[in-house]
Amino acid sequence: MKEKYEIKTVDAGNVDESGFFCYMSKRKEPGYKQKRDWLEARFAEGMKIKVIHEIGGRDTAFIEYIPGEYAWRAVYAAGYMVIHCLWVVGKGKGKGYSKVLIEECINDARKQKMKGVAMLTSDRTWLVSKDVFEHNGFTEVDSAPPSFQLMVNRFGSAPEPALPSDWDARARAFGKGLTVIRTPQCPYIENGARDILTFAKEKGIRAKSVELKTAQEVQEQSPSAYGVFGTVLDGQLLAYQYLLQKDFDKLLLERNKGN
Repeated sequence: MKEKYEIKTVDAGNVDESGFFCYMSKRKEPGYKQKRDWLEARFAEGMKIKVIHEIGGRDTAFIEYIPGEYAWRAVYAAGYMVIHCLWVVGKGKGKGYSKVLIEECINDARKQKMKGVAMLTSDRTWLVSKDVFEHNGFTEVDSAPPSFQLMVNRFGSAPEPALPSDWDARARAFGKGLTVIRTPQCPYIENGARDILTFAKEKGIRAKSVELKTAQEVQEQSPSAYGVFGTVLDGQLLAYQYLLQKDFDKLLLERNKGN
């Protein structure tokens, strides 16, 4: 039997009541509060959050997207709608919810006379694999290290969006020692940044945290296409994703062997 569901739109008027899908059980945590405050300005810029709620059940999937000029990814996509996040959890998987939400975004972009829709993908953690978007009419138009693809559904003959290419220079700009690049875009970042700074301190590594405060800073300064989080060590990107202690130790070991 086909699952019955509704699509809820989260906006400035109902976000305090409905939340924004992530971190729902931790509304008092700093990461949740930072994301909530961040959303206030993003809604004014045209951000949309849509959530699939199964009737008689729970929220099982969501999508977050925003016009490319205001995207918090290191991507040049003016005139396109850029998807930040697409997430289907638990028993919601395998029911076609990704397709439903992608179509919602495409329809919104068409209504706003945009050039198309873009999404940064990866086969690693915290992003969706490109297969999901290939199955929904997207094609790969660019890529970036270590594992990113820029997937696009272009509506006409407009120029394609693109990724920067100066990744090494961006990483070197953060100088010696360890730097955690952070933003409020994801509520999980607060704990991720704290943990990495703790790991570095335990190993006697000089470390600092740098917050990118605008979409423009993310697009122009982030050392990875992911944009909103990253770890740089001595001018080289160590990771864009959140790290457990064992992951951090492994990356340090591999880096030391390489040197």
